[in-house]
Amino acid sequence: MKVIFMGTPDFAVGALQAIIDAGHEVLLVVTQPDREKGRGKEVQLTPVKECALKAGIEVFQPVKIKTPEAVAKLREYEADIFVVAAFGQILSQEILDMPKYGCVNIHASLLPKYRGAAPIQWSILDGEKETGVTIMQMNAGLDTGDILLQRKFEISAEETGESLFDRLAELGAKAIVEALPMIEAGELTPVPQDDAASTYAKMLKKDMGLVDWTWDAAKIERYVRGLNSWPSAYTFLNGKQLKIWKAEVIATEKANEEAKAGTVYEVNKDSIDVMTGDGILRIRCIQLEGKKRMDVGSFLLGYKINKGDLLGKSAGLL
Repeated sequence: MKVIFMGTPDFAVGALQAIIDAGHEVLLVVTQPDREKGRGKEVQLTPVKECALKAGIEVFQPVKIKTPEAVAKLREYEADIFVVAAFGQILSQEILDMPKYGCVNIHASLLPKYRGAAPIQWSILDGEKETGVTIMQMNAGLDTGDILLQRKFEISAEETGESLFDRLAELGAKAIVEALPMIEAGELTPVPQDDAASTYAKMLKKDMGLVDWTWDAAKIERYVRGLNSWPSAYTFLNGKQLKIWKAEVIATEKANEEAKAGTVYEVNKDSIDVMTGDGILRIRCIQLEGKKRMDVGSFLLGYKINKGDLLGKSAGLL
């Protein structure tokens, strides 16, 4: 098929490469404008642009895809289909109607669950048992188009936002290559989404990572995994930010129910146990502000934490 591919971050790179490797003719790659990054404000290419340039494919980077000039540019190529994966801009109806087979999106959830910006992380934060990707026929709504194909897998107990991102990117690449010839052959039956069953995966913000120790230990542990690698779960220790990179829930029978949430219940050789609103969170890997990430055993060799210490802003240490 003749394809125009629209995508920007790492998540979309595997799909673009898979489409190229499958022998489809990628006429044009559309991606967000390059951005300045870091203190030196060095211009950084988007991951999708880097992939396209290596493959010798023309790249188009409109500030706004809906402008008449951008629409005219897309129309020049007479593509059979537009494939969209985490592009970062909303397509107009004029663009959606342009190609013969319309526009399809690779969405990192089992729609109608987790429409929106952060479906990968929210599936962990909410404690879902499975997730997957949806190849969706795009319409003017936010992830509301008909479902063409879905592929799913179980979420492991150790899954992090970062590891799930990688797994879903790989699955999305496989799914789109599977779907394209079926779309061309008319072998996929569009299935309307059940709007009543939809959920919204709102965009992640940095302050979401601040641990509320009154939550139950299981919820905090999900946030530790789901917000890894960004924005990460964090608390405060003696006025300094303390990121929590790995933790687990341990038996609640040993907990002192009168201890305040956020209180260090026990300091072990390689872990720190903290009281929560329900149960104990055992912390295994942390990163103190200005320091490197390290396992708790290594951290305790150079930093003293005592039983009874209080973590969090509520400790009154800021």
